[in-house]
Amino acid sequence: MESNNPASSKTNPRRIDVHHHMLPPEYANLTRERILQITSGDPTVLNWTSAVTLEQMEQFGVASAILSLPVPGAWHGGRENSRKLARIANEYGARLAQDHPERFGMFAAIPLPDVEGSLKEIEYAFDALHADGVYLQTSYDDKWPGDPAFASVFDELNRRKAIVFVHPTEPVCCAQLIPGIPSNVVEFVFDTTRAIVSFLIGGTFARCPDIRFIFCHSGGTMPVLAARINGFFQARAAPAPCVPNGVMHELKKLHYDVANATNPSSLAALMKLVPTSQIVWGSDFPYRQVGPTATGWDNFEAAPEIKRAVNRDNALRLFPRFGA
Repeated sequence: MESNNPASSKTNPRRIDVHHHMLPPEYANLTRERILQITSGDPTVLNWTSAVTLEQMEQFGVASAILSLPVPGAWHGGRENSRKLARIANEYGARLAQDHPERFGMFAAIPLPDVEGSLKEIEYAFDALHADGVYLQTSYDDKWPGDPAFASVFDELNRRKAIVFVHPTEPVCCAQLIPGIPSNVVEFVFDTTRAIVSFLIGGTFARCPDIRFIFCHSGGTMPVLAARINGFFQARAAPAPCVPNGVMHELKKLHYDVANATNPSSLAALMKLVPTSQIVWGSDFPYRQVGPTATGWDNFEAAPEIKRAVNRDNALRLFPRFGA
């Protein structure tokens, strides 16, 4: 007998959610104050449990979710504490993926400003824990990830042909700029653009072509600013050594999730920038409930093959193990 639950019906889109946060209890205890600061005191993220995540997945047709940390990620409280946070998160995520292999994957956290620690955690996460990819943030203190100081980390990720999920945060330069406006409203989406620009000017995209990058929220402000940024690089010596194939070539290779950005204007801008093959589905749970993103995407006017590609098929090329 078929259930009345739309997630278990024949119309179940079997989404793969590439942007779904977890909160390991020990990690939550060590980062509670910072999480509350980022969320302007909203404790919703701190109330996360795997049971709640599974309920949301069932309700909105999410077959599998690739779990990652919330902000502040693994870089918090100095080098040794950050190494500890990364290991706590990665072993917790690996246990969930082992217990629910069809439902959960895991993006391993690394303490990026600590290059030595990051390289060690990459080795452990991939070789011992079988991580599905790596979780990074758009900025770390006063540096963005395309900074030359981090080049050896990306060279190793390129060697491993890794998937790298880049989640926005507030840069130290722009915290609490406008009274009453939390950083995640404006600064997060601008910092996604800053991170992409840092990868362009640092030459990371061109030097590390085997990394599969995923950026959040329909690319933040990048779809709107892409032509302006491209114009800057074109005004330099052509072709610029850091982007020998051009800016637009690199932007079209990236993947972008639609978490909290399934409104018509955001999707239209993104779809004008990149082919549909580069767009994947994400929810940003528990920062945002799954429902609004699911409903927004389901109501967006697009051909059925595009809907299926974004819901599932594009992510399956990145994570084929969920195809069974």
